[in-house]
Amino acid sequence: MTTIEQAELAPWSGTNSETVARQAIPKLLGVATANPPTRYSQRELLDLLDIDDPKIRGLYLNGGIESRYLTLPPVGADGNLTSETQGELLGKHRRYGVTTGASAIRQCLESIGRTPADVDYLVAVTTTGFLTPGFSALLINELGLSPRTARLDVVGMGCNAGLNGLTAAAAWSTANPGRLAVLVCTESCSAAYVYDGTMRTAVVNSLFGDGAAAVAISTDAPPVRAGRPAVPRPQVLGLHSYMITHAVDAMRYDWDDEAGKFSFYLDKEVPYEVGAHVERVIDQLLGDAGLRRRDIAHWIVHSGGKKVIDAVKINLGLTNHDLRHTVSVMRDYGNLSSGSFLFSYQRLLAEGRVARGDYGVLMTMGPGSQIETALLRF
Repeated sequence: MTTIEQAELAPWSGTNSETVARQAIPKLLGVATANPPTRYSQRELLDLLDIDDPKIRGLYLNGGIESRYLTLPPVGADGNLTSETQGELLGKHRRYGVTTGASAIRQCLESIGRTPADVDYLVAVTTTGFLTPGFSALLINELGLSPRTARLDVVGMGCNAGLNGLTAAAAWSTANPGRLAVLVCTESCSAAYVYDGTMRTAVVNSLFGDGAAAVAISTDAPPVRAGRPAVPRPQVLGLHSYMITHAVDAMRYDWDDEAGKFSFYLDKEVPYEVGAHVERVIDQLLGDAGLRRRDIAHWIVHSGGKKVIDAVKINLGLTNHDLRHTVSVMRDYGNLSSGSFLFSYQRLLAEGRVARGDYGVLMTMGPGSQIETALLRF
């Protein structure tokens, strides 16, 4: 486990030790999400894409997803969706990545009584396109952040990348106590779609959705404003990673010469690879903190797909209740790539059941093949 601060995890019974622990360790101060304006049910998408293959229809209708936010191309004169070039897809990635990312950041800051002028460090995560300058620079410009804002782009790491970005933001917060960092994950997955009728692309097209999520991080928690309910601000106690090296090609972008654009590939063995390795990374994360799985009150797992969620559930011995937010985000949004876990985290906070002293685990999975985890204490 990567220890965020060289200090013992102090017990919560003593006031002085509690104060020290709170000051020494980064905290998640607020979270917000945003989506593009257009939302489709899975059945609507089947009609729009004119899909009648029963196997592909089954992917759409039996994957635990009811609806997703997507930005689809217009319908042409022939009644079908028009084909987009790679350049048009990249333009979509930039346009909606900036608008939804900026919206999530604004809402996140407003929820903790801060403004864009308060942000000292911005980590921008994306996988659905490549831009130079990246989203960190574009969002600083869009939001009017100070030109002195430090920034980092995490690009191309996939669905696990939100926790990779959180690692960077938490480390920066520890090195700059009291200053405010923001992590934003902004993904336009519909900018990475290829419509060619094959099972390979159908797996991707049936699963992913568009959206952005932002979380604020600092070692200092601002006071709760009058009239606002107290929101839990958990400490980030540690992080742990595990790469399934023999499955490095199981999730990847390939260039499709025929289509003239990139095409994402998901191996059918991904859920089983994740399931086979998830115990060792979780046990390492918890073991380093002297904890066991039964000590964890809240599980926030990436909404990677029905089979992936089931594999995590079975191998960790979790319940449907443990994964209720993971499943509900999957149902309402599909797989949102790097920001999925923050959509689930937002739902956990909105539920109002987190108690002081509770432990929580964040888990994401993606290309590498990679499993990322973080331990929280509320």
